[in-house]
Amino acid sequence: MTTYQEIESKTKLEELIRSTREHPLLIFKHSNSCGISNRAFDEFQKYLDTPESASVGNYVIVVQNSREASDELERLTGIRHESPQAILVNKGKAIWSDSHMALKKGLLLDALKNLSL
Repeated sequence: MTTYQEIESKTKLEELIRSTREHPLLIFKHSNSCGISNRAFDEFQKYLDTPESASVGNYVIVVQNSREASDELERLTGIRHESPQAILVNKGKAIWSDSHMALKKGLLLDALKNLSL
């Protein structure tokens, strides 16, 4: 199983976005008070059980724990905040995102195919 790390600060997020010049990352924005987000987080965990998930860095922003990082992700990527939400970042730019009920294991795996573009 691939693991994820939680992003808890704006500084850490900025550092990670810069690091995507070398290694892409998938950021999952999670609201721990939302049933839809809890379901999507279960799908994210199923995605982490796949070997393909190890091809990117996997991170979570729990919106209630780090509103600052969540807001900064919107500013850096230009993608309007939603939760649950997944954003794939490569070479400093968001190359894919989706949210809410669409977030399923298969969709997250399909998003990794955007890395070859």
